[in-house]
Amino acid sequence: MGISNLLALLGGVALFLFGMGLMGDSLKLVAGQRLELILYRLSNTPLKGVLLGTAVTAVIQSSSATSAMVVGFVNSGMMRLSQAIGIVLGANIGTSVTGWILCLSYISSSDALSLLSSSTITAFAAITGILLRMLGKTSQNRHTGDILLGFAVLMYGMNAMSGAVSPLRESESFLRLMTMFENPILGILIGTLITAVLQSNSASVGILQALSVTGTVSFATAFPMIMGMGIGAAVPVLVSAIGANRDGRRTALIYLFTGIFGTVIFSVLFYGVNAFFPFPFMETSLGPVGIAMVNSLFRIGSILILFPFLRQLEAFTGKLIPEKASEKYNELTAGIERLEERFLVHPALAIEQCRLTINAMALRAQDNLVAALELMKHFSQKGFQQVSDMEDAVDQYEDHLGTYLVKFTGRELSQAQNEEVSKFLHTIGDFERISDHAMNLAEVAREIYEKDICFSGAAQRELDVLRIAVSEIVSLAVGAFVGNDLEMAFRVEPLEDTIDGLCDELKLHHIIRLQDGSCTLSMGFVFNDLLTNYERIADHCSNIAVAMIELESDSFDTHEYLRSLREMKTQKYLQYAEEYGRKFAL
Repeated sequence: MGISNLLALLGGVALFLFGMGLMGDSLKLVAGQRLELILYRLSNTPLKGVLLGTAVTAVIQSSSATSAMVVGFVNSGMMRLSQAIGIVLGANIGTSVTGWILCLSYISSSDALSLLSSSTITAFAAITGILLRMLGKTSQNRHTGDILLGFAVLMYGMNAMSGAVSPLRESESFLRLMTMFENPILGILIGTLITAVLQSNSASVGILQALSVTGTVSFATAFPMIMGMGIGAAVPVLVSAIGANRDGRRTALIYLFTGIFGTVIFSVLFYGVNAFFPFPFMETSLGPVGIAMVNSLFRIGSILILFPFLRQLEAFTGKLIPEKASEKYNELTAGIERLEERFLVHPALAIEQCRLTINAMALRAQDNLVAALELMKHFSQKGFQQVSDMEDAVDQYEDHLGTYLVKFTGRELSQAQNEEVSKFLHTIGDFERISDHAMNLAEVAREIYEKDICFSGAAQRELDVLRIAVSEIVSLAVGAFVGNDLEMAFRVEPLEDTIDGLCDELKLHHIIRLQDGSCTLSMGFVFNDLLTNYERIADHCSNIAVAMIELESDSFDTHEYLRSLREMKTQKYLQYAEEYGRKFAL
């Protein structure tokens, strides 16, 4: 094999890997926006997990990508380890589909249906792909073009590899090398090493299929190498589990042990029987279709053998990676762990996790306000500490969410996904500020308690009305956001205007009470602090509702929306304003 053939082989491998990556990534963009959500929502039984893992891997053309995704699910707490095992087993089956697709590159033009030759299929895919890529008006059309272009490059790479190795059929040294790999241990090691380096089981099978055109790849050579490839494919999954929690690392180990146990069991059974009753097909030369068939049968057989022992497999990984005392569950920040870096390559899934996490943050902020308002009536140091702890938790939510959402910048998202990310970015700060004002109210409550401040009966009644109105507007804003309820969001602004009016009235009444001596100046500072915080909370609730309404109408101009709302005085606005005016009248 000359230097030119070696360069052609390496070039073919490079084109093959690029084409497979382009095709897989484009398939995920076209068909995979919902696949990730389906994967973790519907894998509630091991059998469903196997079927879904097989289907998803067949679509995205990468078992390691599927398994890395599942590591993220388990690490974030979205999926139990017992659910993940089935998907990992299914991914091992799904990855064998690529081998059958690669068989298309070996259809000869001399066949009866010459129009279905590999060169014709490649040319048709390339031409159609570039037309869709250049002329497609929608992202869906352009991604479909990328799928076809990736397929064409993949096919071209396979043909280049086959052409580069074809002279080896005359090489005695190459024949001796292939004969060496008939040694099961050596064959398994070589298959493992090649796949670990390429980090793609499909690529390893493709190279073996290319070598098979020389006629020197026998069943005895191919079988141990295929078994080893299943072990080597675990390398990228193990790398993805670095930094994951206990169950995330266990999931990656399950992928590794699936390959190891399947290889050990098959080796013992197959070669044990062959030692006493030699199989006649051992020296039979395999072509690309034969390689694909052996690969699929081995993987399906391995899964059938391992399927009844899923609990034992889970327990085994549990013993290897025991739970540590440091891995504790923090109830206040539950949900932050959902923001997995691994999900960013799957925007639909990552955005769904952001939505769930922001919902948790919104509810924490609301709970904090309720706890702070309770301190106004019954102060306790324990309650104050609870508000402080919850405020710290909400700050952590904002910090993690803000960092995570910024990482969507530059990624290709659909219009709906862009709107969702924009809504999240516009609202997390408002939820955090509501919690900040809850902390301020808790500090005011402590001051009232420590200084034994008592407002006059009239002032206290007015503050109670305002407190209830503020509690209701927070409940409306959070409920509208969590439930994505626009009708509820439309109620927020009329109530915010009502609260502004209440604050103005309370300030005037307080001045009158100062003048007639029923309230003191020291009470006035505390009174104004309360009004300021209540008013600011209502403002942030307004911001949340406006962000929802404006982004739903494909625009975002808060000031323009509020100006037009108050100028036009729509029937709905007037109806709600009148309702709240009566409900919270002083």
